[in-house]
Amino acid sequence: MKITLLAVGNRMPAWVQQGFAEYQKRIGGRFRLDLVEIPALRRGKNADIPRIRQQEEARVLESVPSPGYLIALDRNGAAWTTRCLAQNMGRWLDQGEPVALAVGGPEGFSDQFLGVCRETWSLSALTFAHPLVRVILAEQLYRGFSIVEGLPYHR
Repeated sequence: MKITLLAVGNRMPAWVQQGFAEYQKRIGGRFRLDLVEIPALRRGKNADIPRIRQQEEARVLESVPSPGYLIALDRNGAAWTTRCLAQNMGRWLDQGEPVALAVGGPEGFSDQFLGVCRETWSLSALTFAHPLVRVILAEQLYRGFSIVEGLPYHR
């Protein structure tokens, strides 16, 4: 089963790429984790933020595997425990369709975009820098994978 992280933003520091890659390679067996970077558009002093966000959202939607189960990470999304994430991953595996997890740009996603998503998930009540989100998300997916597969990583 393929899980794709669709992340607005590019040119991440090496430590982000290394951290993501570490958990990406640990996930194996019945799961595969991929990353698709959606280039963030330039935000100048007088930038038209709603237009920029709309263009970035369109690029995210174009990158969703078809068929695909789209989940947006959003501060108002559902709060999942680790066990809940593992249960959801088991459900995704049973459903058999690719899952896309979308991380928006600095302004997040519009209500219109969130309405297109099948679910919204809040990674935390805390605010994280975008580079950290990639690594934290990859680690949490690996943790969920280890629970589904009965591996000793999560105790």
